[in-house]
Amino acid sequence: QVQLVESGGGLVQAGGSLRLSCAASGIIFSLNTMGWYRQAPGKQRELVATISRRSSTNYADSVKGRFTISRDNTKNTVYLQMNSLKPEDTAVYYCKASLTPYEYWGQGTQVTVSS
Repeated sequence: QVQLVESGGGLVQAGGSLRLSCAASGIIFSLNTMGWYRQAPGKQRELVATISRRSSTNYADSVKGRFTISRDNTKNTVYLQMNSLKPEDTAVYYCKASLTPYEYWGQGTQVTVSS
């Protein structure tokens, strides 16, 4: 059974930092592209960042220079370090594992940035 469990969300003031973690089980983690997505109220889910199995990274323009995605294949965990947070970063953040043709999602973790 595949499980992706996110943690690390919470309430933070604008300008602050949070680190999200996503622990995976039931997949060959090292082969998967891992990604973070977010969904704000009333909006569609959007890409935040991805990291390939070779650790190539990709970021949404809105988070470039502020967020960093990384992975630890020994712990089957992907991280999202979020710095200089803004109120518009408020959303539920989801972890995704992809290995064509399969993809799996976590349950999400809430991030709220107060102004």
